[in-house]
Amino acid sequence: MQNAKPQLKERAYIYALNITKFIDALSKDQACKIIGAQLLRSATSVGANVIEAQAGSSKKDFAKFFAYALKSANESKFWIGILRDSGKADKDQANILLQEAKIKETEASL
Repeated sequence: MQNAKPQLKERAYIYALNITKFIDALSKDQACKIIGAQLLRSATSVGANVIEAQAGSSKKDFAKFFAYALKSANESKFWIGILRDSGKADKDQANILLQEAKIKETEASL
């Protein structure tokens, strides 16, 4: 499990970068701006909470921040799904990001 922690931190960082690129590729209409801002907040929160969990001073802190990361990943899946299913985002790219969010969800529960 020790090796999984740094890998998850790195993957969460790459996920946030990929989300940023995904949002930048959206049209600039009102819906995309609002949903994109929500997605950016939730997706970057995943990595921030993973880092906080690893720096936690107790097992309780660790569990609390991993739970926040999981909630942020779930919220991100919602926003990505809205963008994909409304036709405002590239479906293939959205599906890749949704898959990555699901993997993070599984790892966070380990």
